[in-house]
Amino acid sequence: MNRNKLTKRFLLLSAALTMALGQSAFAGETVALNLDDAMLRAFQTNPTVSIAQYELDSARASYNAARQSRGISISANHTTQRGGYDDAQQAAPGIWTKGIGNNHANSLNASLPIFTGGKLSGTIKQAKANYQYNEVGVQRTYNEMRSTVTDGYFNMLQADNIQKLSAESVTRLEDHLKNVQAQYDVGVVAKVDVLRSQVELANAKQTLIQAENAYQVAEANMNKIVGLPMDTNLKLDNLLVYNAYDKNMDDCLAYAAEHRPELMQAKYGVDAAKGALMVARSGHMPQVAASATQQWSDSSWPGDDNGKWGVGVNVSMNVFDTGVTLSKIHGAEADLKKAEETYRNTVDSVNLDVRSNYLGLREAEKRISTTKLAVEQADEDYRIAQLRYMSGVGTNTDVLDAQVALTQAKTNYTKALYDYNTSKTALETSIGVPMENPVTAVKVQAAKTAEAAKTTEEAAK
Repeated sequence: MNRNKLTKRFLLLSAALTMALGQSAFAGETVALNLDDAMLRAFQTNPTVSIAQYELDSARASYNAARQSRGISISANHTTQRGGYDDAQQAAPGIWTKGIGNNHANSLNASLPIFTGGKLSGTIKQAKANYQYNEVGVQRTYNEMRSTVTDGYFNMLQADNIQKLSAESVTRLEDHLKNVQAQYDVGVVAKVDVLRSQVELANAKQTLIQAENAYQVAEANMNKIVGLPMDTNLKLDNLLVYNAYDKNMDDCLAYAAEHRPELMQAKYGVDAAKGALMVARSGHMPQVAASATQQWSDSSWPGDDNGKWGVGVNVSMNVFDTGVTLSKIHGAEADLKKAEETYRNTVDSVNLDVRSNYLGLREAEKRISTTKLAVEQADEDYRIAQLRYMSGVGTNTDVLDAQVALTQAKTNYTKALYDYNTSKTALETSIGVPMENPVTAVKVQAAKTAEAAKTTEEAAK
């Protein structure tokens, strides 16, 4: 492969990446969207992902600051003053002066903590736990974004299917009304059959209007999720399908115990509370620090003469503060117990969440098979009711009832598929299946492809 072809391929890949990550849709444009495309757009445009990353960056900076506080700190100071006595002073016999003059002083001060009674260790522990909390929070945000995108995508698919089923119902009733009207015109059926058919058709049209509105709302919501203009027309690729889920309840609970972000965050909340308690208890401990100073002073700027230095150890201890430190300790102990109870409650909530979603998944799975069979039976029943009515041995009510039953059976089947797919996503979120940021994945893949093209080009030279 020559250099020109490699260059063209790389440019095409770069253009595809730019289009995938950019908000390329204009108002009213039709955009083809599959689930992967929707996920990529949502991660690239939704502010929730950026907020979680900024929170992590802030927590990382605080953690680094806490760790670095163990080291030496050096400060430099400069003071320039001009002054003298308010009243003249006798400097020598017969000589009086107010001593007006300048003074310039400089100093370097170094300090190193030796013992803080657990204050530094507690601060670091607290900052580390907060950093870990936010680190898990990013993954939690990714998982929740996957759930948001998937639910919005499947909700739009369901709304589209319901809209189509409602349109089918209207079409069947229109065809049936034509047959009834034709038979009435030749005196075979009574006027009541025509009226009843007209009423059922009007009701079906009302249902279709509602379904069309529901679809438009679902489409607008999907546009918001993926960062497209609200009036963008979406053409979704994927269909609601059934793919078997092979994990049992125990597998899900065990996986959630190790991977659910909320559980890890609750654990880090306990660690942070323990660090805060260490900081509070340090108020009753001595604080020891080594210090070193170097000073200069002079009446002429910049004041770099008359140097002197000193080294030493500073020791301080709170002897009496009217119970302030003790109250802080009691508050920190209460916060620790609260964090421990929060963790215990989170464990129970996660277990309940997993069980509910798993049972919901299996319930929807059973409904898929039963409603699929019901659709076949209802379709046959409607066909027979029509034939009987046309033959004069059935009633109009039988046809209309069969039509309603067929529409309901198809609606139930669609809802079962929707519930199954959304329950699967909810279950994966509840057990903590990690979601990778697709924007990062695309960029990494593009970089690998470019590097491979560069290597091939160099080898060809």
